[in-house]
Amino acid sequence: MDISIKKLEETDFEKLFEFELENRVYFEEIVPGRGEDYYHFDIFQKKNKILLDEQSRGLSYFYLITNKEGLILGRMNLVDIDKSQGLGHIGYRVGQSQTGKGVAKEALKLLLETLTALNIKWIMAKTTENNVASQKVLEKNGFEKMDSNGEEIEMNGQVFKFVNYKWTNKALS
Repeated sequence: MDISIKKLEETDFEKLFEFELENRVYFEEIVPGRGEDYYHFDIFQKKNKILLDEQSRGLSYFYLITNKEGLILGRMNLVDIDKSQGLGHIGYRVGQSQTGKGVAKEALKLLLETLTALNIKWIMAKTTENNVASQKVLEKNGFEKMDSNGEEIEMNGQVFKFVNYKWTNKALS
């Protein structure tokens, strides 16, 4: 598969906004919505500039998943980095037209290959119990399922439990 990941830059905002608009309905079926304000470009820009500030300070990293033509296929975020522990939390989403094609699996693999340079020892992830595709992506990339802490979320009128995962960077452990 010929995809790459690249850190989010301000020059990406317009394309990213189009990607988010195009996939809004699909995303809101499988993950909590971002709120109506997020879909106004001026607010979208402000929110993403805040993310870029976090990224510049090494607190989080925000990646676009792209094909060789530069089309955005998805996004991946490494957030809440605790540098003292070498711990971060991962989240990702792939556009509806790219699901089932191995995009998330390959993008996560690419990201995991960069973590030694960032001194990240552990990555935590969570997904809802009904998101089997995401669970498979995590497991195929070496994440281990952990005990559930009972955390739940209400989404689209249904209550779902979270499934928690942990990845250990064998190069640093």
